[in-house]
Amino acid sequence: MCFLENMIEMDKAYMLISCEIGEEQSLYSQLKEIPEVKDCMITYGSYDVVAEFVTDTPSQMNQVIISKIRKLQKIRSTITLRVIN
Repeated sequence: MCFLENMIEMDKAYMLISCEIGEEQSLYSQLKEIPEVKDCMITYGSYDVVAEFVTDTPSQMNQVIISKIRKLQKIRSTITLRVIN
């Protein structure tokens, strides 16, 4: 039996987040408290924070995006990149 056959399919996404000026560290700390967020980085450029998150199902992914991340204070905009492999 192949190792890959035993792997559970999980939904994974990256979110590019723009926040209010000076709020990067606060947003980073809030994101790290969300269990589904597996990694988080403060960045320079068009986006202030990049978060990687994983869920068991597509519906859980939607709930994390809508109910947990987008409701955080000081976020100006987000772009979500859902991984397909």
